Amino acid sequence: MNPWSVYDLLLDRVAGADDPAEEVVMGLVWTLCRSPRGTGLAMTPAAAPRTLPWPGTLVGQPLADLAARLRDWDPHAASLGLAAVNAVINTPDNPLLARARPLVGAGPGNLAVFAHFLPLLGGRRVVVIGRYPGLETLAAGADLVVLERQPGAGDLPDPACEYLLPEADWVFLTASSLANKTFPRLAELARNATTVLMGPGTPWLAELAEFGIDYLAGVQVTDPEQLRRTVAEGGGTRLFEGGAGYALAPLGGRSSPTTE
Repeated sequence: MNPWSVYDLLLDRVAGADDPAEEVVMGLVWTLCRSPRGTGLAMTPAAAPRTLPWPGTLVGQPLADLAARLRDWDPHAASLGLAAVNAVINTPDNPLLARARPLVGAGPGNLAVFAHFLPLLGGRRVVVIGRYPGLETLAAGADLVVLERQPGAGDLPDPACEYLLPEADWVFLTASSLANKTFPRLAELARNATTVLMGPGTPWLAELAEFGIDYLAGVQVTDPEQLRRTVAEGGGTRLFEGGAGYALAPLGGRSSPTTE
């Protein structure tokens, strides 16, 4: 499959979205795009330049124009593009988002997806793309490997994906892979696994099943103003303490197990 196919899909879904961006916030951890349709998120790249080329020019631009930056190789432009895509797709009237199951329960909100699936992971080969704070405590004893572009203690570097993903039973794939352009290859390598695309930057789009995604685990925005303040004030996992919460939707690409 052409690696640009997923980007063509996303941008096709926002083509003609001439509503203006009402606000863009590039916080320390999250980038937010707000429009009359809704609020979109993406992860802000970790390495920040001293200056960006567009401050003061984004508000008022058509969402489709901002979304087109998702194809850009500049990481900040691509994250801005993903946030704009999500501002169009992740709206209250999105039927997939509307029927997604909120993930609530014990433990930190940022780990709700792993807590939900944990009973199914025993004895399975599990690969997580991206480091989630606190995951090592929640999944202690599980056969779980974390791949990171900037690996910490116990993590493996991202080239290990070529070796581990084809043999994995479960793959948890961060939505930031869409912005950094690793999604096409990672999704291809994970075709034999049950794959969960997750994170606040996840587009609620059922057609992602065409790329081997079995579940979407994105966020439902519950308090847009609280969410905005958290992003603007440098919030990371505090995003889940007010303003947004994880929700889960199976895509039906295969008969994957779930928990109730």
